[in-house]
Amino acid sequence: SGTWYAHASVGCLHVRPILNMKTEAGARAMRAIAEETFEMVRAYKGSHSGEHGDGIVRSEFNELMFGERMVSAFEEVKDRFDPAGVLNPGKVVRAPRMDDRNLMRYSPDYRAEEIATALDWSEWPGAGGGFQGAVEMCNNNGACRKLEGGVMCPSYRLTRNESDVTRGRANSLRLAITGQLGPDALTSDEMMESLKLCVSCKACRRECPTGVDMARMKIEVLNARARKYGTGLHDRLIAHLPRYAPYAAQLSPLANLRDRIPGAAWVSEKITGFSAKRELPHWRRDIFDHGQSSGPENGREIVLFADTFNTYFEPENLRAAMRVLAAAGYRAEVAQAPDGTRPLCCGRTFLSAGLVDEARAEAQRLADVLQPAAARGVPIIGLEPSCLFTLRDELSSLVTRQQADTIGAQSFMFEEFLAKEADAGRLDLALEPLAGKALLHGHCHQKSFAAMDAVTQTLRLIPDLEVEEIETSCCGMAGAFGYAAETYEASVAMGELSLLPRIRKADQSTVLVADGTSCRQQIADGSGREALHVARLLDQALHSSGNTAAG
Repeated sequence: SGTWYAHASVGCLHVRPILNMKTEAGARAMRAIAEETFEMVRAYKGSHSGEHGDGIVRSEFNELMFGERMVSAFEEVKDRFDPAGVLNPGKVVRAPRMDDRNLMRYSPDYRAEEIATALDWSEWPGAGGGFQGAVEMCNNNGACRKLEGGVMCPSYRLTRNESDVTRGRANSLRLAITGQLGPDALTSDEMMESLKLCVSCKACRRECPTGVDMARMKIEVLNARARKYGTGLHDRLIAHLPRYAPYAAQLSPLANLRDRIPGAAWVSEKITGFSAKRELPHWRRDIFDHGQSSGPENGREIVLFADTFNTYFEPENLRAAMRVLAAAGYRAEVAQAPDGTRPLCCGRTFLSAGLVDEARAEAQRLADVLQPAAARGVPIIGLEPSCLFTLRDELSSLVTRQQADTIGAQSFMFEEFLAKEADAGRLDLALEPLAGKALLHGHCHQKSFAAMDAVTQTLRLIPDLEVEEIETSCCGMAGAFGYAAETYEASVAMGELSLLPRIRKADQSTVLVADGTSCRQQIADGSGREALHVARLLDQALHSSGNTAAG
């Protein structure tokens, strides 16, 4: 087995067989493949190297390709310009055997240290319950170093530093768990510096040819560091947001003073680490009521997962979604704890701080409520991408596999559900025309889970609405990343790479659309304009009389 990818325009095919290069058998298999491939290339009068040059892998075959006389000429040129042989030794001329394991990243004495891990890595082999194998999936192909198209890798697009790209981070992790960076390298300050600008966009999970999931690996490192050193106030405030949110909302006039009293934000930054340059989300007193339902009694049953962010900061999004679902004939019940305690949470905020045990407790509360409905085939609908996609990704590491699989199979973004119903001919939603243009920014996790087509399809249910998706990487906000003082400047710079300039060029009559709560915050801060959740735009179309779309 292996991976195949290509530059189709020039007929260049990359073939990456998956071999165990930690063994002599793997090295022999690689050589056998190379020799057979070389003979085939030569038979068809092709070239055995091209895009990436000869290197150690192909230089050994140069004499067979070019002949002894030509290779001797190569050596003479090399010796005249580099008599000491200090420039790229062993490349093109006087090459070692390509299967010499002493020259490979997995040398004969390569060993990974056994480490305690918190997430499920059983899909891969090796130490740390498979963490080693997941890290080693990086084969250095460098696809993460692209600067255009897709999302991967936001931090590299900003800094152009190898340490800030998925490949560089994966190599740092590999060297750390194999003891090549010294003791305790996995939890070192240097490792954290490498991961600091990782926005956990999950783009590498989808766009990397071998599916290296750096967002999940970052959680593991943060967890190891939290176990060793504890968690600071800044990270605790982020992580525990769902638990103190009900109290903060009740005290919203007091909780919102930070951005209203001169100098308070500066003091807050010194104490909590939240940047004084960034307003915090405003707590609402009119929070979303989790004890409600909507739609006809005989309508198809669905469960709405009301996330923390929309519940306490933008409840109008959830209310709009309830109205749209009811208008389409669905009976929507809000998922809530059976004992009537604080609202349910997926554990996302705890994961972002590496507090996996706390995330597991939150996820279990949620899973216990959602599983019975999911087992009956009831769709679970969410509005916030980072929360909903936790149910289809990290949940498998937090609850039983059976629970995770059952819930994940029935979990959909609001637009995914509506698009799916429309495709099946079951969607009966009467929308009035909204003349105008919608400029759509996709959340990184929506792109990672291939959910953007459903968003554009749903928006196009609105008559007369022109929809354009912005070609952009991460907005730079990335949840709490854009609020932290130490990463605020990087957050703004990421937004300025493509998203914010495109929005500033948009006509004022253009409505801006973004499902991610942090995306909407970045757009507001960077452009002074409001972006709407798709649910609100559909809700506008329910009550429109030929109006224009309004942000």
